[in-house]
Amino acid sequence: MGITLLRLRCFWCSLLIALLSGCVTQAHLPHEEQSQKTYTEVDRARYQDRLEGFWLAQCIANWTGLVTEMDKIGGPGPHGEFYTRTDWRTPDQPSIWGQGVPSDLSATIDWVFEDEGGTWGADDDTDIEYLYQFLLEQHQTTLLTPEQIRDGWLNHIYSDANTPFKTEQGEVENYLWVSNQQAHDLMREGVLPPGTSDPARNPHTDMIDAQLTTEIFGLFAPTRPDYALKMAQLPIHTTARDNAAWAAQFYVVMYSLVSAVDTTWSSQDQTQWMAQKARSVLPAESYVADMYDFVWQSYQRQQPWEEVRDALYQRYQVEQAAGYDITSRELYCNGCFAAGINFGASLIGLFFGEGDLQETIKLAVLMGWDSDNPAATWGGMLGAMLGRSGVEASFNRRFASQFNIHRTRGNFPNNGLDDFSSMAARGVRIVDRVVVALGGKIDRERNVWLIPTANKTWQLQVDQATAD
Repeated sequence: MGITLLRLRCFWCSLLIALLSGCVTQAHLPHEEQSQKTYTEVDRARYQDRLEGFWLAQCIANWTGLVTEMDKIGGPGPHGEFYTRTDWRTPDQPSIWGQGVPSDLSATIDWVFEDEGGTWGADDDTDIEYLYQFLLEQHQTTLLTPEQIRDGWLNHIYSDANTPFKTEQGEVENYLWVSNQQAHDLMREGVLPPGTSDPARNPHTDMIDAQLTTEIFGLFAPTRPDYALKMAQLPIHTTARDNAAWAAQFYVVMYSLVSAVDTTWSSQDQTQWMAQKARSVLPAESYVADMYDFVWQSYQRQQPWEEVRDALYQRYQVEQAAGYDITSRELYCNGCFAAGINFGASLIGLFFGEGDLQETIKLAVLMGWDSDNPAATWGGMLGAMLGRSGVEASFNRRFASQFNIHRTRGNFPNNGLDDFSSMAARGVRIVDRVVVALGGKIDRERNVWLIPTANKTWQLQVDQATAD
């Protein structure tokens, strides 16, 4: 579809969001109730399949992305020459910490699957999202408190002092990186969120951490980005501020809009509409907004994605455009864990993947930097759009359902073994509480949610939610 036609569609759909087709329709309510509120209808059974699709596709993308994680980060040397499309299914190259050894997950850059009967392992792209869902269910709430987040982190996330995990070199491992690690250390000292992302205490709050731990809150508030942002506000600000927080909020909005987009459109049009809506949470003068506009305009010019990725590196990591200053303090590996460069890289995968699950994951895996994170983000979102049945149809195969949260975290029931069906069912129960909190209704007979639309445009509420 042409860009002009897409914009026209986006304009009218922003006005008619409550009437979108697919799983969202106008609710059939008594006349007196319709005169007071407008509702959208979301099928609960279909949504459980969406949540299973989220977990499954996120795991596929996460583990496939780990093959190339930190292989290519720009700059001189063997890690500077980025991968291209032709590198798919060629030998994997060592990462910056690989000590000359390629990934042990796959000798080639290729899919990493867990077939039926197997068990997916948790990783940093899935485990803290799992923790937040567990805490929401445990406390029977929609809004976690600072104490609940702190206690949950300290109970389920190991420190270097008590972790049972070790690297192949025999060093302790607790699967926390940069800002997450600093936030955890601060919690152990008695600091509560959002104080754990106070730049005076945590110098890493512009890193990628919040982008890979909070997208799930968008799925807990289908069609209501305003409430999704409210739910995600404190979890995001547990580890992120400013640009890093705005990037995380962008993902939350996109995930919430999975249930609001017109499903009669092509996957390409759906993802672009969602992205253009989510763009509004990025402050005009922020470098993440500049990155979005740079990638979007490059995509519209139909440049090859490899050229756009190389230009992204040159513009922001080398030239430090739009205030993207990663040299003002020491940063490991030239800022390759930074929120900005990974956000920009993720957008290239999103736009050039054009809503195709496999293509989007492949591009994210080949993109460079912390490649498993954008891959998992878009894998999870597209998996939610397709549902588990759609994900398996896309690959024409069945996958494992079991999930082991104790690969990276601890103190969960059943020795950490769970399955996507149970995880999705918990997500549905959380949405039940969100719908009630919003003044909506659960129609048990028809197994649907009736979700009120926002009294004001949700953008006004986004402006409030994004204020630090």
